[in-house]
Amino acid sequence: MSAGIVTERLTKTFPPPRRLFGRRPPAGAPAVDGLSLSIPPGAVTGLLGLNGAGKTTTIKMMATLLRPTSGTATVDGLDVVRDAREVRRRINLIAGGERMVYARMTGRENLWYFGQLYDVPRATLHRRIGELLDLVGLTDAAGTLVERYSRGMRQRLSIARGLVNSPAYLLLDEPTLGLDAPIARDLRAVVADLAAGGVGVLLTSHYLAEVEQLCRYVHVIDRGALVAAGSPAELTAGTRLPHTVELTLTEPAPDASKAVDALAARAGAEVWHDTDVDGRPRVTLRHPDDLAGELTTTVVRAGGAIARVEVSPPTLEDAILAMAAR
Repeated sequence: MSAGIVTERLTKTFPPPRRLFGRRPPAGAPAVDGLSLSIPPGAVTGLLGLNGAGKTTTIKMMATLLRPTSGTATVDGLDVVRDAREVRRRINLIAGGERMVYARMTGRENLWYFGQLYDVPRATLHRRIGELLDLVGLTDAAGTLVERYSRGMRQRLSIARGLVNSPAYLLLDEPTLGLDAPIARDLRAVVADLAAGGVGVLLTSHYLAEVEQLCRYVHVIDRGALVAAGSPAELTAGTRLPHTVELTLTEPAPDASKAVDALAARAGAEVWHDTDVDGRPRVTLRHPDDLAGELTTTVVRAGGAIARVEVSPPTLEDAILAMAAR
């Protein structure tokens, strides 16, 4: 039996809309198109792409909520269609922005209900509910009807619901959407601890700093197809996006400016000269390689006095946008 969640040529095409003027319109493009990827146990794996890339559709097929049009998805070797009941015992889903709890029940009643659906033993469930309510900061609101909860409180309860069965695999679709910063930070710590304890986690998020912090490996999809995969650092480096180095001088230094222009010409870098808000000379250099060290040495050797240096490397967000543009 293969460990982890594995998809092979997973495809989902939604049926066309109803007939218009007696004609059936052509079927649309697949929402997920031949996607092959893996989510190992004991690690947080990212699934990234712009809106409409197919991330949520992919997760819903893994969670047995949508049936694939073709291809396969397995969880520890169990097929999500043929063995759906067993798959559901091993996974759970937390989706930001979706109603995944019952408004006419209290927070505690929701967790009790979902715990029973997952056959969590009663003695274990009592303790587990208390731990989860404390984790998401809802202990004081445990007896309040969810219809009275704020959006952030409902999302925190959804997080607790997603952990109630101690899943072997956790599917996180924008889990921190609508959460206050402290709760989002606590959730990231919980996710990291779960992965360290052997849980396999799949994370989609528009907060790419969150992905860089948590994910060991990332799959990038566009229009339902895989376009890149690797660690966040590998994806960023692979796009060859420019580093930006901004250097401010204490006073004008014509020889230093000429030396910087010569460096830019040799390296094939973009260069700008201007002044900062205090009127001090400033030079900005952009190149796929980090030229901060070489730029600093060049200015000093040419007699320039440096007041400030700031380096802005490309981010994972820059890399994702570049991939989508291509």
